[in-house]
Formats: sequence, structure tokens, C-alpha cells
Amino acid sequence: MLKSGMLNPYSPFRQPVYASQGMVATSQPLAAQAGLHLLREGGNAIDAALAVAAALTVLEPTSNGIGGDAFALVWTEGKLHGLNGSGRAPRLLSRDALQGMGIAEIPAKGWVPVTVPGAPRAWADLHQRFGRLPFHQVLAPAIHYARTGYPLSPVLAHNWERASWVYSRQMDEEFKHWSSTFQPGGFVPRAGQIWQSEAHARTLEAIAHSHSEDFYSGDLAKKIDHFAKDTGGFLRLEDLALHQSQWVDPISVEYQGHEVWEIPPNGQGLVALEALNILKGFDLPKKREDPEGLHLQIEALKLAFADAFQHLGDMEHVQVPVQRLLSEEHAAERRNLISNTARMPEPAQPASHGTVYLCTADSEGNMVSFIQSNYMGFGSGVVVPNTGIALHNRGHNFNLIAGHPNELKPRKRPYHTIIPGFLTRDGEPLGPFGVMGGFMQPQGHLQMVLNTIAYHMNPQVALDAPRWQWTSGLNVQLEAHMPRHVAQALQDMGHQVTLVPDPSAFGRGQIIWRDPKNGVLVGGSDGRTDGQVAGY
Repeated sequence: MLKSGMLNPYSPFRQPVYASQGMVATSQPLAAQAGLHLLREGGNAIDAALAVAAALTVLEPTSNGIGGDAFALVWTEGKLHGLNGSGRAPRLLSRDALQGMGIAEIPAKGWVPVTVPGAPRAWADLHQRFGRLPFHQVLAPAIHYARTGYPLSPVLAHNWERASWVYSRQMDEEFKHWSSTFQPGGFVPRAGQIWQSEAHARTLEAIAHSHSEDFYSGDLAKKIDHFAKDTGGFLRLEDLALHQSQWVDPISVEYQGHEVWEIPPNGQGLVALEALNILKGFDLPKKREDPEGLHLQIEALKLAFADAFQHLGDMEHVQVPVQRLLSEEHAAERRNLISNTARMPEPAQPASHGTVYLCTADSEGNMVSFIQSNYMGFGSGVVVPNTGIALHNRGHNFNLIAGHPNELKPRKRPYHTIIPGFLTRDGEPLGPFGVMGGFMQPQGHLQMVLNTIAYHMNPQVALDAPRWQWTSGLNVQLEAHMPRHVAQALQDMGHQVTLVPDPSAFGRGQIIWRDPKNGVLVGGSDGRTDGQVAGY
């Protein structure tokens, strides 16, 4: 499957990392080291993943936080398990309620898009079922960095500075605690500048000592409830107390002898799977940057998104035809629509992002694919005073179309962009992978799977290779280091091509594969961010 000796033509000084005892890959080096420390202390891959996830709420608040959602795929004891840790809309939030307030579209900021945060409960549920070390030990690195502080890394500082310009200009009462938390005393986010938050540390300690119960029914929950009531929010103590994670059966398709796994809806992993199913009927060119191959990938992806935007929603509330959408018959029908010219799809337009991804593996065969997000950077901009809890804005992905599968309703989960991925072959685990970045995520998953299986790239090469992204209509973005003749050829096929120099537009990912012959781990971390692969 992998040609491990292949050099990386795009970042020649970044090579994959090999290890045999354990491995952690994520977007922040200090968080990767925290996970590795837990492995060395006797923890398993699940303990390490949770340590990284909690630490990232401190070490990368530009993309996730304590007030966000999470999903996980966990390989353990010979089976792949799925956890949906996304939250539901408050009981007071409905289409009628918003229309009565004169709101025709769900905004991205403020209390309206805030759904119940699911991440703390997801940590506790994963730990209770699969963890080995005490929960307070797992969260100790996050508490340490919150209390003592840490120096910002370069990409983190850039994203923080960009977000500061947006959030510091929100003047309503609900936003005023963002600056006091993330710009204390005039803090300027620059690489090497130290940021710390005692409020974060105290909140994480309360979560650690209560196994996350304090967040949903204790003092933390009451603080969220009081702040919402005081500043016009919809979230209440009862909403938090009712929240539960959901264990789910992962969904998959076969591609060239491999099984590609995703979380079922309300996540959008189905998009990547349907696109792969469509592509199975084509002989892709042997060269990755062949324009005809990229055209087929883009067209398959657009058709899969069109289906997702029409059918995808919370499966506790609506029937999503997952089996039909992933059937060979449906793939053949959609495949027949692809010609040698670009076609106009019929979905809604993708939006922006703000997510962290991590993966872990240990010497016992356990592997974790974990993703966590506040969405659109810091999220809603609402920060609960004196807690460090930045609330996400996942409700922004609901719509207000009566009868639509993704229509906003109380106690309903929105269409969710964050998706962990996993790859197996013949029932044996090859490993976890993921790409962050809103609606880029299934597009990144598709490209990582093809880079690995069809183009035989090792993890680092697969991640650093130039990417494409469909955004809407006929519009396709290409990374600036994509060959120019490729851009021209796609333009000639009818795609509206834009070369984008900003690498953050194309997501950030991590991969860990295990060699089924000798158990050696090989990992990569995206060169578009500050990340690291740590192994021993």
C-alpha cells in the first residue's frame, strides 16, 4: 500500500515519523507531547487521545474549546467503535421562535447558533468505556498549560490575531468576556508570547474531578445557565442536564480492497464515502495531478455534496437514506451523470471552518481518530465569564426551511462538518486519518484515501501534496503549488478555477498507519499548521 521510501516533493525536509511503541499526531506540538507522555505513563491510545483533546482546548483555542463538540472512531479489541459527541439545539430554540424575533437566517455569532456543547461528555464517555488511567491524570496536561501558560506557535498566533480583529469588535453584552479571556491586559497574540488562563484551569479541574458532570449539572452548568438568561441566550440548565453522547455503528464503503470508515449522519462523512463509491467505476490516471483524474474527483464530490445537502440531518429526528446513498446502484446512477465537462450541482454553499484533529496509536493495537471543534475559529464569540468556556456556533448549520431534514428544531442536532476517518483492510486496522476545515473535510478525506491507496503515498507526502477544494457551483480552488497546466486544463473543462496562496483554506490533517506485517507505526502531520508527530 505505501512506498515508505518515497521523498516528499512538496516539503522535502518533512518526512514521515516511524515508531513501534506508540504514536500521537495533532496540530500542536505541545499537545502531541502531552499525549505521548500519557502513553509513556502506562496509558493507552484512548487516554492519550483524551489528553490531547483536552490540552488542545488550551493550546489551540482558535479552533476548538471546552464549549465545543467532538466525534471519535476507536479501534480496540478487534472492533471499530463510533461516538457521536455533538450537542442538540436548546428546547427554547426553534424556527418559529427565531421568525418571531424577525430572524430569517441563523447567524454565525451570538447566542442564536449555540447548541449544547458535547465535548466534555464525549471525553468522559470515552474514558469510562475504554480509558485506563484516572481521568484527572488524563486532563492534567491541559490544566498545567492553562495555569502556567505556554508560548504561542506561529500558525496559532496568526489565526489568533486574525480572530482578535473580528471578536474584539463585537460590542453586545454577550461578547464582552471574549476579550477579557483571550486578550487579557491587552495581550497581543504573537509567536513566542505566553498566554495563560486560570479560569480555564479551574474549569478543567472541575471537569476532571467530576468526570464532566459539573459541566452538565453542577456549578459550571449553572454559570452557563445564568449567563444565558442574563444576556438573551436560549441555553438552559435543563438542556445541559439532558445531553448524552451517542454510540454509533460506523459506516463504510470498499475501495480497492480497503474499507473506508466514517461516522454516520448528522456528520458529513457520508459525502466522502459516496464520492469514493462513484469513483470506483472509473480507472483513475496513474499520475495524481492528471487533470482528468482531478476532474472526476471534483465531479463525484459535487454529486455527493448535492445528496448530502438534500438528505442529511439528525437521524434521531429524520430518516436519512444512508444505505441507498451508499449503494452500488445509486453510485452507478450518479456516475452516469459525469461527463468530460464540469456540471452545475444543486447544493447549498459550503462555509468556513475551525477545528482540531488528532490521532493516536499504542503498542497494544488500540487506535483513535478524534476530531473536536468550536467552528469558525473561536465559535460564537460567547464566552461564559470566569470559566474560559468559549461556546461553539454549530447551530449555524441548521436551516429554517420547513420540512427540510436539517430544519432547526428543539433538541435536534445540526448537519455537522467535523468527521474522523479510519482505514481498514481485510478486517484489520491500518489506521486513523483526518483533515480539518469545515466543508473541506470530506474533500480532504477523499484526497487522503486516494493519495494512500491509488497513489501509494506515505502519510507525510499524502498530507503535503497540493489540494483542491470545490466551494460552490462550478468554482474550484487549487493550492498555489498545484502545477499551472493542471489549473488551465481544469479551466478548459468548464471549472471556474482559482489559485489560492493561503494554505489554511485547504484544511490541516494528520495520519497514522500501522504496518500489518510488523506493527510499525508511520505518521504524518500537515505542513500547513504547527503540528507534530510524536512517537517512541
